[in-house]
Amino acid sequence: MYLNCHSYYSLRYGTLSPEQLVQEAKARGITCLALTDIHRSSGVFDFVQACEAAGIKPVVGMEFEAGYVCLARNEAGFLQINDFATKYLVSKEPWPERPPISDDVWTIYPLALRKKIKTLAGPRERWGVRANDRNLIWKEKDLRDFVWCQPFTFLDQRGFSMHRLLRAIDLNTLLSKLSKKEQAQEDERLYSPAELQACCADHPELLAEADKILADCTFSFDFKRPKNRSLFSSSKEDDLALLTKLAYEGLRYRYPRGDREAKARVEKELRIINELNFNAYFLITWDIIRYARSRGYFHVGRGSGANSIVAYCIGITDVDPVELDLYFERFINEHRTSPPDFDIDFSWDERDDIIDYIFKRYGSKHVCLLATYVTFRDKSIYRELAKVFGLPKAEIDAWLDPATAMREVTSEIQALIVKYGQLLLDFPNYLSIHAGGILISDAPLSAYTALEGMPKGFPICQFDMYVAEEIGFAKFDILSQRGLGHIKEAVDIIRANRGQDVDIHRVQEFMKDEGVRKQLMRHETMGCFYIESPAMRSLLKKLRCQDYITLVAASSIIRPGVSSSGMMKAYIERFHAPDSYEPVHPLMGELMKETYGVMVYQEDVIKVAHYFAGLTLAEADVLRRGMSGKYRSRAEFDRIREAFFANCAEKGYPEAVSREVWRQMESFSGYSFSKAHSASFAVESYQSLYLKTYYPLEFMVAVINNFGGFYRTEFYVHEARRCGAQIEAPEINESEYLTRIEGKRIYLGWVHIKGLEKRVIQEMLEARRQSGPFRSWEDFAHRVSIGLEQAVLLIRIGAFRNLGHEKKPLLWEAHARFQGKVSTVVAMEMFEDLSPEIGVLPALIHDSAEDAFDEWEILGFPLCSPFLLLEELPETLLNADLVLPKGDIIGYLVTLKSTRTKQGERMYFGYFVDLQGEFFDTVHFPSDLKNYSFRGSGIYWMQGVSMDDFGHRTLRVQQLRKLAWRVDPRYSD
Repeated sequence: MYLNCHSYYSLRYGTLSPEQLVQEAKARGITCLALTDIHRSSGVFDFVQACEAAGIKPVVGMEFEAGYVCLARNEAGFLQINDFATKYLVSKEPWPERPPISDDVWTIYPLALRKKIKTLAGPRERWGVRANDRNLIWKEKDLRDFVWCQPFTFLDQRGFSMHRLLRAIDLNTLLSKLSKKEQAQEDERLYSPAELQACCADHPELLAEADKILADCTFSFDFKRPKNRSLFSSSKEDDLALLTKLAYEGLRYRYPRGDREAKARVEKELRIINELNFNAYFLITWDIIRYARSRGYFHVGRGSGANSIVAYCIGITDVDPVELDLYFERFINEHRTSPPDFDIDFSWDERDDIIDYIFKRYGSKHVCLLATYVTFRDKSIYRELAKVFGLPKAEIDAWLDPATAMREVTSEIQALIVKYGQLLLDFPNYLSIHAGGILISDAPLSAYTALEGMPKGFPICQFDMYVAEEIGFAKFDILSQRGLGHIKEAVDIIRANRGQDVDIHRVQEFMKDEGVRKQLMRHETMGCFYIESPAMRSLLKKLRCQDYITLVAASSIIRPGVSSSGMMKAYIERFHAPDSYEPVHPLMGELMKETYGVMVYQEDVIKVAHYFAGLTLAEADVLRRGMSGKYRSRAEFDRIREAFFANCAEKGYPEAVSREVWRQMESFSGYSFSKAHSASFAVESYQSLYLKTYYPLEFMVAVINNFGGFYRTEFYVHEARRCGAQIEAPEINESEYLTRIEGKRIYLGWVHIKGLEKRVIQEMLEARRQSGPFRSWEDFAHRVSIGLEQAVLLIRIGAFRNLGHEKKPLLWEAHARFQGKVSTVVAMEMFEDLSPEIGVLPALIHDSAEDAFDEWEILGFPLCSPFLLLEELPETLLNADLVLPKGDIIGYLVTLKSTRTKQGERMYFGYFVDLQGEFFDTVHFPSDLKNYSFRGSGIYWMQGVSMDDFGHRTLRVQQLRKLAWRVDPRYSD
């Protein structure tokens, strides 16, 4: 009887989750119902599981905008419905009047479409009758082609109000202006079987037909069977043979002198990978990386996949799990109910090509991007509701201001917003793209989901990573980051500028390189992936970091969870005084020796559970996941917990010791970080460090050109100058679209000029390519179509400085030439005739400071020292080394990090450049900020006390004032 039920996956329409829908059905004694969300199959698997748990028969289908409902008779019908939905969701074509006829699908049309469709075309098509249609069928003599199909969208009047609010949000309209045709009818509630029978007392055959259709439909689904592509080659045996061959070839490459432990681990991993049917998963990942390398792309394999020595040997990762004592069971084990995934990073400008390859290689019917649902969270739902209730923006902003945080509900409308905001919290709002997840299925993806088109052209499924995991998919995470772009481009620039080829994968050699070690010791890491921020540079200084192991630890303890828990502080203290703490048990002291008794990594939890408590590595990983709140089976977690304490008792540990170890594991696991993740980050950090150590100028150009990193472009330019570069403003014959280097001279790219049109840039570059360098201003003006505004930008930045032209006469000439017109490209021999006459100019005075102010306006920063632009330069005692106990200093603000104390008071950590161009750190406590506050970017005079924290000096600023800039000489009296 229940052929048309909506969940909240009918986006901005439905009002219950699939689980709530099933609970309400069970409470009413309903034994079978169909989920038919509008254009979505997102809730199907949650719905099926909830029905199985409630003893209800699930039927699945979909409702379409054209008005009809399709129900799957079987799994083939579900696939066909998804195929049909995919075709129109991807193409964005209008929905057809009727879907394709199929023996595996029931199609039910509303009576409103009867005049348009007129006749039913197949034996599995019916006219749907709802509560307010009964008066339309009294003339019908034969109701065999009719069925009761009353939609269900909400439970009660409150649910109807929720639905109307969602519709108003979706249509971006005021609730008072929401038309009835844009919303569900008020009777779309969940009737009990008895209510339906009373409602259809005069036409019971309608209900009988509905029951017949539901009885004809079945949908069974094996949640445990893996859904990934199961074979890479022609058979499982061939896959194992290929993976084995690749692994042993890699073993000889990675361990040229032989390593018994490594060989034993390869044998063990290959056995487990084969037993758990992950051969194809490894080989597909290897194939993706093989393609990337054939294109000259760089990658970093990170995540828990770096725990695998097979992944290391076949080139998926560059992390040696033997050296770092990483456990394969953290990635794959027979007890792990959730599938693993590889995280593979590519450069931001190469990722789309990798994804395109995967779609073409494995077939568009079997590949999709993973979706994520953006939900109504935090203040977003309150803002949306405030809009549909008609509150003005200023009032909404004031009410939702973080400073007041909705402290007062002063009106009836605000009370309604809070009431319904809490009801709609966490409702799915719209589908978005997961950061990097890709599914490669064995069966066509339509067996599981409809697909939707996205702006980049790659389709996404209609469920998120949690559902994908639940139904048996192991995703591939194909991610992008700017750090790899730095590395790749730096290698290319080194080849062009120095004629040298750098093998950036020689990471083991980089880790032993003395120059790199010294670079790390000096914490000269600006531009280097993951280790360039002020906080990280100060941590490296405190830890006297000079090796890979320490860098791996630093990459983990810098993360918010560890640092905020106080364990970062404990780690630093114990690093400097390793005998200052007493382990709870001698064995714990041995196990945690590398990290001074601090469980820095998730692997530490596994290590303790295995070696201290005697659990298997597979059980230890289940324990680790459960402590992080990721267990799928609470019963399994409880069983392993009991085994932990039983084993400890058997080993003779005092109960108090066992409980303390358990407490430490439980408290640490919630915020600990995967050691494999940290190790992967550290590998990329070493690649960046090597390039910065030996090729600093080329490396900084690559950083500038990738527009990523912690700092603004200005400070990467400053860093290049610190490394010995001569920085040049964009120049008409030397500059390219991006920044380029020639020897030690760096020419900033045209892209950095604010307001310069891309068309003009392309035309300038093409003119140079076709006819050679510009010989004069006149030559330029006749070879490039340009107007006055664009020409003035080029003149003011000094682009013509090497052609013998001064700025001010050239500005006169440009105004005389263009006079509001755009120049046109003309033949070379016509130049002299077309040059305008501007007469004799008076003597024009030029102050070099004008160039700095022009650069500041056009580039966003001056190319000279900003201290030269101060109104006055005060004398100070301190410089960046802060060696004096106290004094004053002036600093150009680089970045400011805001945080709050435990009492909720605002404080800051500052990062500045001193007069000599060196960096220093400051701290600004709430008590010091009461009388002295920041006033945006600029140069500050500061007075304070120098503090030493394990060798890292910071200035506690007790007084500060922002210094005034000098006036641009063109505007002074």
